[in-house]
Amino acid sequence: MADLLLGLQWGDEGKGKIVDVLTSNYDIIARFQGGPNAGHTLEFDGIKHVLRTIPSGIFHSNSINIIGNGVVIDPVVFKSEIDGLSKFNIDLKSRLILSRKAHLILPTHRLLDAASETAKGKAKIGSTLKGIGPTYMDKTGRNGLRIGDIELSDFKERYRALAEKHQAMIKFYDVNIQYNLAELEKEFFEAVEALKQFTFIDSEAYLHDAQKAGKTILCEGAQGSLLDVDFGTYPFVTSSNTTAAGACTGLGIAPNKIKEVYGIFKAYTTRVGSGPFPTEDFGEAGDIMAKVGNEFGSVTGRKRRCGWLDLVALKYAVQINGVTQLMMMKGDVLSGFDTLKVATAYQYQGKEIDHLPYNIEPENVSPVYKEFKGWKADLTGMHSYDELPSELKSYIEFIEKEVEVPIKIVSVGPDRKQTIMR
Repeated sequence: MADLLLGLQWGDEGKGKIVDVLTSNYDIIARFQGGPNAGHTLEFDGIKHVLRTIPSGIFHSNSINIIGNGVVIDPVVFKSEIDGLSKFNIDLKSRLILSRKAHLILPTHRLLDAASETAKGKAKIGSTLKGIGPTYMDKTGRNGLRIGDIELSDFKERYRALAEKHQAMIKFYDVNIQYNLAELEKEFFEAVEALKQFTFIDSEAYLHDAQKAGKTILCEGAQGSLLDVDFGTYPFVTSSNTTAAGACTGLGIAPNKIKEVYGIFKAYTTRVGSGPFPTEDFGEAGDIMAKVGNEFGSVTGRKRRCGWLDLVALKYAVQINGVTQLMMMKGDVLSGFDTLKVATAYQYQGKEIDHLPYNIEPENVSPVYKEFKGWKADLTGMHSYDELPSELKSYIEFIEKEVEVPIKIVSVGPDRKQTIMR
């Protein structure tokens, strides 16, 4: 059987840390969607690691890490990640394998991303400009190049044909972006050579055999459920399925082979880039959350927008993913507030509703809040649930009751050790 680990908000929920806490229980860790726009931050032994493409189980000597077919891989970013890990004496070649069906991000995909976003002007969606969107467009448009193509004798010709097509499209956008393609291509082909040192697999067959052999598998998602291309706040979403369904299509695992679905959420809510965010706090509370929670993107460095916990959105994410266990991150960030707020419903077109409607833009939706008494205690040194302040326990138990799923883990700091199991 396979277990799934997903973010339930707009990404940045702290998945990297939890995968790292859980990985020792699994034989295989498999990434199933997304690309190098998502950074998973792991912190232990006083060192902070940011992984973009490589699964978060890479630091555990007994786990195999798979980059699945649903992931889009930028060889240049991948090579820089490998180089960054080289000083930790990890046997990467035996621990990391790649699906032949994963799509490649070309230098021209990144340029297309920049041209498209520039052309949108004020209507831009807040892309990370990593070429993710254009790569998934080529995938669905049946033009893409995949890891398996690297093994073919005519790979360079295939590359050239697609890159030339992209250059014509960049001209069409009629925006002034400066680039030196020859230089970008030199870097790209050097990185492709580095990719070739790794084992390429037909991942669906590999995972099928692993399940038959009784191996334990943890499927790791990137970004968050509210960024799902189908179920997120479209068009301010990513280009892949970040929900549980994405694990089936992104790895080739059958739905009836999925057991636990771990859903990760922050004790408050954050969002990067553009898009609606009903519980965003524009005052002092939002600033405090950003500062105390160190809310800056691990890949882009962009400041995250912060606000109160949105239970309407959280309930929605729990439902569409079939979450079986919840993990609450960053409880420590809320220490010090006199009063906490939680959105339990929306005012929507003159009515109070408790589900996520089609459009949650501010002109349609305003949150209905319930207030909670805050706590002053510093949680970062606490090790058991009993030690937590009673106000935090009330907060946790209220969330559980509302979403009808148990909160099994409460994180009280960034380190692996600052994790309370319930």
